[in-house]
Amino acid sequence: MSEQLLALFWFVFGAVVGSFLNVCIYRMPQGLSIVRPGSRCGSCGQPVRWFDNIPLLSWLWLQGCCRHCKAVFSIRYLLVELLTGVICTALFLKLGLTLSFAFSFCFCAALIVVTFIDFDHQIIPDEITLPGMVMGFAASFILPQHSWLSSLLGIIIGWGVLALIFYGYLWLTGREGMGGGDAKLLAMVGAFLGLKSILFVIFISSLLGSLVGIIIMKLQKGDRHLAIPFGPYLATGAVIYIFWGVEIIEWYLKLGN
Repeated sequence: MSEQLLALFWFVFGAVVGSFLNVCIYRMPQGLSIVRPGSRCGSCGQPVRWFDNIPLLSWLWLQGCCRHCKAVFSIRYLLVELLTGVICTALFLKLGLTLSFAFSFCFCAALIVVTFIDFDHQIIPDEITLPGMVMGFAASFILPQHSWLSSLLGIIIGWGVLALIFYGYLWLTGREGMGGGDAKLLAMVGAFLGLKSILFVIFISSLLGSLVGIIIMKLQKGDRHLAIPFGPYLATGAVIYIFWGVEIIEWYLKLGN
């Protein structure tokens, strides 16, 4: 099978996984099962039939509406499926059909769920980050990217840095700033990507978060007490590290020579 056909296969596979991730994003914050019942319209309660649940195609065919009551479905469903398909394909093209590809895709899928739940609810579920730490640490015994020690230190330092910021801000101001879930998320990042990723991810996520925060404050007329979730920026920094982190670090180090 040619590389183009394999890439198409993994895009379709990723889009199918993205459809399941949409279920997780919607149900997990509500404490609902992600297995039962099957997909149904949130407005009329009618079950979504299999031919109306084909990733990407069904949303486009139905123009983002329920077949029965014509309630509008968020375009996010389409975007999550598309994003997951693109990331799955990009990982395959970068890593090939390897264990690194499999673990990296599982990691990125978890980051997608975390990102959209944090956007909607300002929470990062422990049901994702805690098993993610265990999975990332276990993977370090199998994958060649980094050692188990680097993974363990990534967990400890990743959690410790943001936990220190969280409790320090709470002590200084008497109110919460960054959530405790962010520290667990960075610990999961450290488990999968190793100790060397921590500083890079913190820098990139802080840069992106600051830029977006400034833009939002400008639009909201200078409100400095807006609740801006940090999880999506940590997730973005982690994905950037997977694809270009080593190259960016090497380029930066060469600037000093």
